[in-house]
Amino acid sequence: MVYLTRIEHFNAAHKLYNPDWTPEKNEEVFGRCANANWHGHNFELYVTIKGKPDPDTGFIFDAKKLGALVQEHITDKLDHRNLNVDVDFMRGKMCSIENLVVAIWNELEPRLPAYAKLHCLKLVETAKIYVEYYGEA
Repeated sequence: MVYLTRIEHFNAAHKLYNPDWTPEKNEEVFGRCANANWHGHNFELYVTIKGKPDPDTGFIFDAKKLGALVQEHITDKLDHRNLNVDVDFMRGKMCSIENLVVAIWNELEPRLPAYAKLHCLKLVETAKIYVEYYGEA
């Protein structure tokens, strides 16, 4: 099995805020991330697919096509957006990095061809925080 990773970048704003809680409770749990005026990140998204190289091309899947797919269905929807307000696939969800990476997987996975399986998404939020997601077991 061969693994191919494509790295994409997007900038987006969000806030962590549970509307069922008081402002004080939100501040206690989420700190500055509950700021009423939002906050932003420069995200890095690592998309790793796996498969067997095609004997004619040597590719699992053309990396340019993978980049175009990610751009069309993910980064174009997320870049310079408010994740809580502007992104249809995040609507009604707590906008944590954990929920965001699962939502990205759910948008991307069905769009890949059967011979190129989505293996892992790594979403970097800050220099100190990232998540990895391998799909549901």
